Amino acid sequence: MRLLLGIILGVFLTVGFAYMYDASTTRPSEPTAQATVEQRPMVNWDVVSGNWQGWSLNVRNTWNKLAAR
Repeated sequence: MRLLLGIILGVFLTVGFAYMYDASTTRPSEPTAQATVEQRPMVNWDVVSGNWQGWSLNVRNTWNKLAAR
C-alpha cells in the first residue's frame, strides 16, 4: 500500500515541479541581439491538456456504459 502511495505521490510531484519550472523559466522570446537561445518549455502543456481531456472522456464513457447495465 505504501509503495502505491509513493508512486502516486511521485507522479504528482514530478508533474507539479515540471509545471512550476516551465511557468517560472519560459517567457516570450524578445528580439534582442543577446537572445540567441530560445527558451522552450520542458513539457508541451497543450498536448498534455488534450491527452487528459481525451482520457477523461474515455473514462466517463466507459463508466456510463457500465452504469447502464
